[in-house]
Amino acid sequence: MIPAVSRPAARSAALDSTALMGAVPPAPDTGDGDPTDPPAEPPRPRRGERVVQLRPEQIGEGYRSVYSELTRPTVGSRLRTIVRGTGEVLITFGLVVLLFAGYEIWGKSVIVDAHQNDLNSQLAQEWGADPTVGPTPSAGPSVKPKPPAEGKPVAGLYIPKLDKHWVVVEGVTPDDIRYAPGHYPKSAMPGEVGNFSVAGHRIRSTFWRLDELKSGDAIVVETKTDWLVYRVYQQQIVKPYQVEVVAPVPGKPNEPPTEKLLTLTTCNPKFDNYQRLIVHARLDHVQAKVAGRPAELEG
Repeated sequence: MIPAVSRPAARSAALDSTALMGAVPPAPDTGDGDPTDPPAEPPRPRRGERVVQLRPEQIGEGYRSVYSELTRPTVGSRLRTIVRGTGEVLITFGLVVLLFAGYEIWGKSVIVDAHQNDLNSQLAQEWGADPTVGPTPSAGPSVKPKPPAEGKPVAGLYIPKLDKHWVVVEGVTPDDIRYAPGHYPKSAMPGEVGNFSVAGHRIRSTFWRLDELKSGDAIVVETKTDWLVYRVYQQQIVKPYQVEVVAPVPGKPNEPPTEKLLTLTTCNPKFDNYQRLIVHARLDHVQAKVAGRPAELEG
């Protein structure tokens, strides 16, 4: 006799169709569910977004897929994104500007000071002195100085009220006055009849506080043999094209000079250059170096 072979019960069509795909078959309906239960609440969208309901996409071969719940930005959220992005760009730009301004005001001071030390050594060597000691005093009469080459040291410039000291170089091109005040080549030399004119940048290491000078303040120029003490008599603001301020007679370019003057020029206002700040001074007295430093530098 052939024993009977028991065959397993046939699976439901739903189980067979899903088992081939590795999917979990749906749970059987036990009939315990309450048909009166309210449907589940849809997920709450985040602020500025709205929920797009499930929807199938039908193609010629049937349903290709069913989209998951999507969130799409509204006009308000787009506007907020643009405003936020613009704000971040402006903040970044502002920080860059502040860093640049800080470099222009304070960062350049170290560089200028280093170049000034080099120029001071050059000037001392040209005057025949040890750079660590200073120029050697001379009892001889003052000799008319020969104009130096462009970019080379001319004289020392002191403003006691501002506690500042520079070496002035020859020339007023951007390269000449990058690290030092520059002497206008066609103007008088220190101590000569005419107008010894000097230009400088409006940066913290140079003529930043030039506007603080008032009538009567001293400006001292150092030459090889003498200290020349000038006194401020006028301060004015002019347009960049008013070059007559550095004429032998300031403001009167056609008149012959009769006085020994000093003129300092720089940009105005600070952080801009659409004007020029001008300080005029007149020679008050000359003191030979053999007599020591003038009182104006000892206060």
